[in-house]
Amino acid sequence: QLVESGGGLVQAGESLTLSCDASGRAFSAYAMAWFRQAPGKEREFVSAISRSGGGTGYSDSVKGRFTISRDNAKNTVVLQMNSLEPEDTGVYYCAADFAVDSSSYPRFSNSYTYWGQGTQVTVSS
Repeated sequence: QLVESGGGLVQAGESLTLSCDASGRAFSAYAMAWFRQAPGKEREFVSAISRSGGGTGYSDSVKGRFTISRDNAKNTVVLQMNSLEPEDTGVYYCAADFAVDSSSYPRFSNSYTYWGQGTQVTVSS
């Protein structure tokens, strides 16, 4: 089970920190990712991290502003979002994929097996 938290309403330029808490004892076997979905749009990739934490990836729209990290001892993955823009508004979902490779991570939503319920992020201009 994945549970997201940390969403909210902020002004453009401000920051938010999203957390995803995972239940179970095999957290370190999963690549983790964040996706988001804006109203009327398809779900899109935001960021991902390999099961070891050694590999990370970002969409071009958030690169340089967002940072993903994980703590395998605490079963948590965090998305630090800085310099938020109105275009970042949407529901943010945490996802998990069982990973054989310790350094890779998928970017496609259909690769992920487990999903959280999502947390709303709203950025006002």
